[in-house]
Amino acid sequence: MQKPLSPHAQPVFTPWLGGRAPRLENSPHVVVIGGGLAGLAAATVLVERGASVTLLERDSWLGGRAGAWSDRLRDGTPFEMERGFHAFFRQYYNLRQLLRRVDPQLRFLAPTTDYPILTPTGNESFAGLSHTPLRNVATLTWRTETLGLRDLMKVNVPAAMEMLRFERGHTYGQFDRQTAGSYLDSLRFPPLARQRLLHVFAHSCFNPQADMSAAELLQMMHFYFTANYDGLVFDVANQPFSNCIFTPLAGYLQKLGATLRTGVAAQALIRRDSGWLVETDRDTLTADAVVLATDVPAVRAIVAASPTLDDAGWRASIDTLRVTNAFAVWRLWLDRPVAAGRAQFAGTAGVGPLDNISVFELLEDESREWAARTGGSVVELHAYALPGGTTDTEALRRELLAGLHTLYPETAGAQIVEERFLLRQDCPAFAPGSHALRPETATPWRGLALAGDFVKLPFPTALMERAAAAGFLAASTLLDAWDVSPEPLWSVALHGPAVWKKPA
Repeated sequence: MQKPLSPHAQPVFTPWLGGRAPRLENSPHVVVIGGGLAGLAAATVLVERGASVTLLERDSWLGGRAGAWSDRLRDGTPFEMERGFHAFFRQYYNLRQLLRRVDPQLRFLAPTTDYPILTPTGNESFAGLSHTPLRNVATLTWRTETLGLRDLMKVNVPAAMEMLRFERGHTYGQFDRQTAGSYLDSLRFPPLARQRLLHVFAHSCFNPQADMSAAELLQMMHFYFTANYDGLVFDVANQPFSNCIFTPLAGYLQKLGATLRTGVAAQALIRRDSGWLVETDRDTLTADAVVLATDVPAVRAIVAASPTLDDAGWRASIDTLRVTNAFAVWRLWLDRPVAAGRAQFAGTAGVGPLDNISVFELLEDESREWAARTGGSVVELHAYALPGGTTDTEALRRELLAGLHTLYPETAGAQIVEERFLLRQDCPAFAPGSHALRPETATPWRGLALAGDFVKLPFPTALMERAAAAGFLAASTLLDAWDVSPEPLWSVALHGPAVWKKPA
């Protein structure tokens, strides 16, 4: 079993480990629908085990919500545009295992030194913490100016202890029907402490506090902080994702014999005794098995158009899936640099809809070359979980720009040379009460598996790591039926540091 680079990764038990063939004796044809991280992870494992894989992606590029596409500035300079900055946290064990296929040492990932949270009233930092979660909690509590002794005496200790007591059955059983906002209210943290220390967890998966499961929030706190021995300071890609991840992954898959078809949208599945038919907007494919690894709207549309997927309970679980509020990404090419010493990435709070600021010339080579040539700066602003019905993008831009000027006042006089603005609404919702209804990777039918960052997984995970892990698990679900060895899966600890478990 290949081990991840981190010594802190815990192997996730699956009943498939051991006693299985390393590869398929024949080459069943598997159609993977969706070329995001989940689909690419599934396709990688399947083609490595000897399957004949056809991957369908409706966009002209790979990567899904982490993808990038080619664009040009007005002066003709080419660049790769993305759907916003992504942090590669060091406990993204399964995602990193996927990326090691094309860069075994992950040389395209560069470490950051800080994860600051900026607000108009003061800043917080997640740098300088140890790799021991309980010590980190104590250190952060001790050093923050927003939690004095009187404040700590008012904190609801039993509620706060739930951050250290994550255990899947207990946490989802007790807190899934509660909103994240009401749970945070129950902590009785001072407003500034809540803003600086907890806002990032509540917003980082794009869900608003009033419509997010408290259990999902507690899982994120567990995954990113209270069970994470690899720290909250993360790595960043030093190139656009298309250059360092998705083009190399496409080459890797094609070298192993996979067929990649971009610009092709799957529309429906037809179940047959001998396998599957996949109807696309171009043609119909015959498959022995299918991995459905699209985003939530496409999954719902494909299932709705597939009457032979006739298990009523499963269809009902798909029908419960929905997307959360929209988010915005605004990349700005400014005519002057930001101040020296600015962070590559900074979370923000207390400045309207602005949730973070990225300085791209400090991140990747394309922007670095542009900034060096022009003397300017490439800054990206994000707004997560926008209020429902947000349509006035001009007002939103004004608010985002005001937030940037408040926190980075040197940008107030800068002229915008170029800009790209994206408003999207396709991230999964994790609403209160949704966990029990959420579909898993396995489906009622042999030869059909589900993957994506919306599926229910049996271990704590989130965001890009959730997508990659779901893709690995979906591939292993198919391989299990063929008696072939699965892809090992890794996780942080399955339960919180305050949960005592008897030795197995």
